[in-house]
Amino acid sequence: MITAPTVTVRTSSPVLVGRAEELRALRELVPRPGSVTFVEGEAGVGKTRLVGEALAGPELAGWCRLVGYCQPLREPFPYGAVLEALRGVDEHRINAAGLTAVAGSLRPYLPELAYLLPEQPVPLGDAGAERHRLFRAVRELLGALGPAVLVVEDVHWADDGSRQLLRFLTADPPGTLGTVLTYRPEDSPGGIPLGGAFRPSPARPGAFGQGADPVSATIRLRPLDVAGVRGMAAAILGDAAVTAELAGLLHERTAGIPFVVEEALRALRDPGGGVHRDVTAVRRLLEPAEVPVLLREAMLERLARLPLPARRITEAAAVLGVPAGSALLGTVAALPAERARTALTRAVHANVLVEVADARYGFRHTLAQQAVYRTLPGPERERLHRRALAALRAVEPAPLVQLAEHSRRAGLSGDWLRYAEAAADRAIGVGDAAIAIASLREPLAEPTLAPSDVDRLAGKLTRIAANGLGQHEVADTLERLLADRRLGDTVRGEVRLTLGLLLIRQAGGLEAGRAEIERAVRDLADRPDLRAKGMSVLAQPFVGSTPLSQLLPWMAEVDAAIATAGEDLVATNLLANNLAAWVHIGDPRGWRMVPRLPVRVRDREEQRYLARAHCNLADACAWIGHYDRAYGFLRSGMRLAVDSGAPFVASTARSTQAHLDWLTGTWDGLGERAARLLDEYRDLHPVASELSFVLGALAVARGEWHRAAEHFAHTGVADPDNAVTPVVLATHAATARMLVDQEDYPAAAAECDAGLDRLRHKEIWAWAGELAPAAVDAYCRAGREADAVALVEELAAGVADRDAPAADAALLLCRGMVAAHRREHAVAEPLLDRARAAYAELPARYFAALAAERLARCRVNADDASAATLLTTVAATFDTLGATRDAARCRHLLRLHGAGPRSRRGRRGYGNELSPREFDVARLVAAGRTNREIAEVLFLSRRTVEQHVARVLRKLGLGSRGELRGDTLSRMAPR
Repeated sequence: MITAPTVTVRTSSPVLVGRAEELRALRELVPRPGSVTFVEGEAGVGKTRLVGEALAGPELAGWCRLVGYCQPLREPFPYGAVLEALRGVDEHRINAAGLTAVAGSLRPYLPELAYLLPEQPVPLGDAGAERHRLFRAVRELLGALGPAVLVVEDVHWADDGSRQLLRFLTADPPGTLGTVLTYRPEDSPGGIPLGGAFRPSPARPGAFGQGADPVSATIRLRPLDVAGVRGMAAAILGDAAVTAELAGLLHERTAGIPFVVEEALRALRDPGGGVHRDVTAVRRLLEPAEVPVLLREAMLERLARLPLPARRITEAAAVLGVPAGSALLGTVAALPAERARTALTRAVHANVLVEVADARYGFRHTLAQQAVYRTLPGPERERLHRRALAALRAVEPAPLVQLAEHSRRAGLSGDWLRYAEAAADRAIGVGDAAIAIASLREPLAEPTLAPSDVDRLAGKLTRIAANGLGQHEVADTLERLLADRRLGDTVRGEVRLTLGLLLIRQAGGLEAGRAEIERAVRDLADRPDLRAKGMSVLAQPFVGSTPLSQLLPWMAEVDAAIATAGEDLVATNLLANNLAAWVHIGDPRGWRMVPRLPVRVRDREEQRYLARAHCNLADACAWIGHYDRAYGFLRSGMRLAVDSGAPFVASTARSTQAHLDWLTGTWDGLGERAARLLDEYRDLHPVASELSFVLGALAVARGEWHRAAEHFAHTGVADPDNAVTPVVLATHAATARMLVDQEDYPAAAAECDAGLDRLRHKEIWAWAGELAPAAVDAYCRAGREADAVALVEELAAGVADRDAPAADAALLLCRGMVAAHRREHAVAEPLLDRARAAYAELPARYFAALAAERLARCRVNADDASAATLLTTVAATFDTLGATRDAARCRHLLRLHGAGPRSRRGRRGYGNELSPREFDVARLVAAGRTNREIAEVLFLSRRTVEQHVARVLRKLGLGSRGELRGDTLSRMAPR
C-alpha cells in the first residue's frame, strides 16, 4: 500500500456506535504532529462519515479544521482542492507575523485573505520555481494556523496540481498539521491516490513540546460482513430484532456497503413508520431489482415528500453532478433566486442535499446523486443538461470538462466534440495526461464521428497516451480504433505504434507489442519521423529475445535518422531511445552522442522527450556499472518528468532509483519504499519486474528465501521473451546465490546455465556483472571447474572492447575465485583484492563486501592471520547494510577458524533494547520462520534461537511469537 502501518477495519454502523476501531485509530493518528492518514475505501463504505466523526471528537477541540473536496468533473486547474480548504480558514487563526514574503504568492489564489498576506513577490520567470514557491507558501500558511487538520476528500478525483501539492505537503508537513486524505483505490490513477510514491517526512522533534516521529498510516474501510450488516441494521432500527436470515438477505442485496444498507433499510419502512422485518416481505421488496434500482426507488420516496421546488433543485443538483451554489442550482432548475434558496433549504433540511463546501451543495454520496439522476425521464434529463450547459457557458474560465459532459448528455454531439477536444488541448497544455486521455476516449467511441474527426482526435490521443499511467484502458481504445474503418492509413500506423508502446509495458505483452510496432514501421513509410521512432523502440536491446546482431542494423538506421533530423523534436525523441541503447551494450559511441541532447527545451513535449532520455540513460548506467552517472541522470530526469507531466517516465525513474540504491548499498528503508512502489506500479511490467527483483535480492541477503522466491516469480524470469533481459539475468544470479547458501550446488549451477543461455543469445556481455560471479561460484562448488574457466575466458572476450565497469569488476572477481578454488592463493589474493577495490570504486558496497569475504576466505585457507580481522570488518559491513544472512555466514566462519580480536571492554549490554542478533531473530519470527529455519539462516543452534526468541518476547512484552509483527519491529531496529 502507500505507507505503513496499515489499519484494516470494518465500519460498525453509519453512526459509528460505540466508537469503532477505525474511529479510535483515526482519532489517535490525527493529533500527532505532522501525521498523514489515508482513509481508503470504495464508494459508500463510510469514509466521509468516519472523518466527520473524528473531526468532531474532543481530541481536536480548539484545532483549525480545513476541508477540501475533489470533484469528478474536475477542470485541469491546479491546486483546487487544497486552496478550497484554505478559503474556509478563520482569519483570526492566522499568525500573520510569522509569514514571510513567500506567502505573498498566495494572493492571486486566496483573494479573501489577500489583506493578511505579504505583497506578491516578483515573478521568478520559471514555471517550476514558481510552483515550488507556491507550495512553500501553502505550507507556511498552514504552519501559521497553529494546531490544524487538513482533510481532502475524494483524492482519486484530484487534479494533477493538487496531487503534486499534497505530495509536497505530506513529504514535509508543518509540525502543527495533521493531514487526512480519503480516496477510492479503484478510481485512483495507477492505483494510488497521489499519483506518485508517498514518502513520509523524516523524524524530527514534535511541535507541541515533546519529541515525536511523524506518523503515516492507511485506514482501509472494507464492506461489512453479515455480522456487520446485522449490527448496523439493529443500530438504525433502534433495536436488536434483526434476524441472521434477514441480515444475510440484506448483505446479499447490498454487498455490505454501509450507505447502500442504510438506503435499503429506509426503503423497507412502511407508510405507518414501521419497518418490514419479515424475510418473505423483504425478499419480495428487494428481489425485482439490483442495488442501484433500489437506491433510485428509495430516493424517489424521499423526493416525493419534498415540495415541487425542492425536488426540482435536487434534480438540478443530480444533473450538475458536482457541488454548486444556489444561483447555479436555481438557474438549472428554472427557479427565481429567492425560491431557489427556499427550495435548497428544504432539500438540505430533508437531508437529501448537504452543504458539501462553503455555499455549495450536493449529495452526501455519489450513489445518492446517481440514484436521483436515474429517476429522471430521458427528455427531462436532456432538458436539464441543456440548461446546465447554457449556465456554464457564462463561467470564466470555461469549465470545459463539464461543458463536454453536459453537451454529450444533452445530445448535442457537435458541442460535445468541440468542448471535449478543447478540454483535452487544455489538459495537454498543463501536462495533465489523465484528463486529456479521458476527454478523448469517449468521443472516439462515438460511431457518428466523421472520419476527419476520428483521425484528428486519434492523433492527439496517440501523442499523449504514452505519458499516462492508465495503460490498459488506453490500449483497449487504441485496439478498437484499429478496427475502425474510418481511420486513415497514416493515422492507423501512428495508432498501431502507440499501441505497441503500451503493450510492451504490460506483463506478457512484449512480443505482441513488438509485432504491432513492426507493422507500424511498415505502415509509416510517409511519416519518417514516426517510422524512426518505431525503429528506435525495436532497437532497444533490453527487452525480449532479439539478439544484438539483429538489433545493430536498427540502431544504425536510427542514428542515421538522428543525423538528418538536426536539432528538432524528432532528434530529441530518437536520442531518448538510442543513446541508452548504445550505453546498455557498452559501446562508447553512446557517450559521444550525449552532448547532442538539448540543454534548453522549447515546449513540454520536448521536455518529456528529454526527461525520457535522462531516465533511460540512468537505467542503462545502472545496469553496466556507471552508478554516479546514473544518479546524476536520474535527478535531472525525474525533475524534467515531474515538471512536464510525464507520470510513466517518472515511474521508470523511481524503479531505477530503487535498483541503484540496491546496487550501491543504500538499503535503509529500501524494502519498504520498493514495496510501496510495486503496489503503485504493479500494472507496468518493466517497472514492476525491476522492483520485484530488488525486493527479492534484499530477501536473499537477509536469508528470507521463501519471500525471495515469491518476488523473483514476478520478474519475468519464467517468460524471458516477454521480459526485461537484464532483470532476468540479475534474477538468475540472485537465485543462484540463494541456492548456494542453501548448499544446493547442482540447482545453483543449473540456474546459471539458464541465465547464461539467455545472455549468450542476447550477445550483451556488459550485463554479466552479477551473473558471471554467481555462475563461476556455482560451477566450482558443483564440480564443474572447466565450465567456470571457460566462462571466465568468454567473459573476458565479451567485455574486451566494452565500457562496462560492473562486468570489469566481475571479471577480476571470477578470475580470483577460480584461482582460489584451485588453492592458488598467491594468484587469487591480489585478484580478489583488486575486485574488492573495483566494486568499492563503482561504488557497490554489497558486492565489494562479497568480494572482501572471498578474500578473507582465501586468507583463511592460506592460514593468514589477517583473515579474522577482515572477516570481522566484512561482517560489520553486512550488518550495517542489513544483509543478515551474509553477516551470519562471516561470523560462522570466524567461529570455525578463530573468533578474531575481542573488545577489551567486553560485550555491550542492551538492557530492554533488542541486540542486533535478537533483532535478526525477531524479524525472521515476524516473517513466519520456524526456529529450525532461523537457525539455518543465522548459523545458530536451535537452542540458541529458542533463547533469543524468549528474550525478544520478554523485551517486547508479547505473550507469543504470533503477536510479533513487522511494523512493530520497524520502529525498534538497533542503533
